[in-house]
Amino acid sequence: MLQLLSRTSLFISLALASQIALADVTLPNIFSNSMVLQRDQTNPVWGKADPGETVTVTIGSQKHSTAAAADGQWKISLDPMSVGEPKELVIKGNNEIRLTDILVGEVWVCSGQSNMQFAVRGSTDYALVAASANYPEIRMVNFPQVGKQDPVWSHEDRKWMVCGPDTVGGFSAVGYFFARQLYQILGVPIGMVNNAWGGSACEAWIPRETLASDAQFAPLMERWEAMETQFAELSAKSDRNDAQNKQLANLRRQMTGNHRPANIYNGVLKSHLGYGIRGAIWYQGESNAGRAYQYRELFPLMISSWRKEWGQGDFPFYWVQLADFRAEKPEPADSGWAELREAQTMTMSKLAHTGQAVIIDLGEGKDIHPRNKVDVGMRLARWALANEYELPIAFHSPEYKSMAIDGNKAVLTFDFVGKGWRPFDVREPLGFTIAGEDKVFVNAKATLLKDGRIEVSADSVKKPASVRYGWADNPVCNMYNQEDLPLTPFRTDDWPGVTINAK
Repeated sequence: MLQLLSRTSLFISLALASQIALADVTLPNIFSNSMVLQRDQTNPVWGKADPGETVTVTIGSQKHSTAAAADGQWKISLDPMSVGEPKELVIKGNNEIRLTDILVGEVWVCSGQSNMQFAVRGSTDYALVAASANYPEIRMVNFPQVGKQDPVWSHEDRKWMVCGPDTVGGFSAVGYFFARQLYQILGVPIGMVNNAWGGSACEAWIPRETLASDAQFAPLMERWEAMETQFAELSAKSDRNDAQNKQLANLRRQMTGNHRPANIYNGVLKSHLGYGIRGAIWYQGESNAGRAYQYRELFPLMISSWRKEWGQGDFPFYWVQLADFRAEKPEPADSGWAELREAQTMTMSKLAHTGQAVIIDLGEGKDIHPRNKVDVGMRLARWALANEYELPIAFHSPEYKSMAIDGNKAVLTFDFVGKGWRPFDVREPLGFTIAGEDKVFVNAKATLLKDGRIEVSADSVKKPASVRYGWADNPVCNMYNQEDLPLTPFRTDDWPGVTINAK
């Protein structure tokens, strides 16, 4: 009898302990000590609790209460706050969570692939950068690399970091230099949400149903569906040979990797999608360069899907155009990288509140990860400072506008030239090529006209049909405006490129 009572008591104790554990209010890791909240707008706070449990959220003089839904999810919105003293956020249900050292300022997402993931410790003059990184009001949270088809709610081992000489080395370099420039001018706390994943493809950042509902991405989805079927079949097979085991291992990496559609959207982005932000900066495209024509639609789709689900309207989205890379070629040639840059440029005309930092001058032919991230961050910061914070500075790189043919010369006009041209290193403009209707490009001579137009010609081309500039993996080109912004690579033709059929 005593033994039965003892077992019954143990059962009841375990059941009660289980209920208490389930009743604890929990938060995703985006909410942690030292986080930064976006100023002057409502900020969502969300978490989990027992169904029906009352959850109260307090910060400063604000107090909000709600009841957890049937699935345990709860969410409240903090009223807009201004920059001020560090705050404490208290979340109370059956338990209490107390988050401290919270700042209110400007919050940006820094995302993309390896050149955004690239850490400060690998950038130019790291020793000097670290020694001067006394910016405790700059904060960053680094998300892990998790590829999943089902949403990951939280990443418990990742918290907000406070910038200092001992921590800045682990910050995204582009994200840090962008934040530092904003902080030095605005003088308000800056929070950076870093979720970049090296080598990632654009489609991995997009909800699967969004891709599947668009017929133009059917070949992409069908290719992945075939791989998924093959993976399932090989996984279920009990008598695999060595070749099949090797194939299965490769497929397993693909299933959890950073190219599979929606893998990063679910495994990384979903855990903090909706957090209060000002906008996003992005550095990606290398992994999609072999499908550059597809990127013309894929990249805008990604931005639109983020904006739709984030619930903050058309928040600013600024990206880095691909840098120069690979060996220089003495003669004009086709280039998937040039076509990817073109697709990036096109996105500005497709979506409002977008912009592009041109860095055709900052790459390294031998290294896909150029170390100079300071100038990259500053060119992105120009876009944000001019458009979001109304600083009267130049931010838009010069762009091709139109072409007129005058005999054997092509005369080009441009937008965003500012105070005029400044060819770098040598006086004559470099990087222009020209072709007739035969589509055979040759290196061209370019002349600056007094009114800002550029005249382009070549002795062998009697009737010009197209001009290109910076159209190569690693072009030799030297055109800047007086505000030190490089001319955006372009072509005046729309002749089919080398990636037009790549799906």
